[in-house]
Amino acid sequence: MSRYNGYGVSKLALFAAAAPSLIKRSNFPYGLDKEVVIKIIEGTYTDRPKMLSGFGDIFFFQYTTQPFSYWFLQLGLEAAGWATAAIANTWINEELFSDLGKINVPTLIIHGIHDKVVPFQLGQIQKQAIRNSKLIPFQYSGHGSFYDQKKNFNEELMKFIEE
Repeated sequence: MSRYNGYGVSKLALFAAAAPSLIKRSNFPYGLDKEVVIKIIEGTYTDRPKMLSGFGDIFFFQYTTQPFSYWFLQLGLEAAGWATAAIANTWINEELFSDLGKINVPTLIIHGIHDKVVPFQLGQIQKQAIRNSKLIPFQYSGHGSFYDQKKNFNEELMKFIEE
């Protein structure tokens, strides 16, 4: 949105977005400790199935069956290992503090309050930084609110699209 000045975008929806920074910094006490992400990267190279299984364990707040967990693990294994590590590296390096204030379109923010991947406080910060934004906290969701509260998620997204 910032890089292209919102060109061609009339609305924006953010779902558990890792902005303005997923990593705690000296001037930003929210998010994850850098060491947590470094362990994800190391786990990607040393025992990727174990890392992905652990990631799946914290992704959802609601109960998931063993077959669902296995399916979710398989989704992660389909990605290239180098790509998984590269994405995690972006979490360490990206800082979008000035970008949020440049968003000038109606913005829906859906964030699970039990999110262990991207802490809920980041959704609150996005709400404060983005003009014309609406934060909808999902009370019974983790990072995967699209699954944890799928009916509510779909309703809120459709309502936002149709507004």
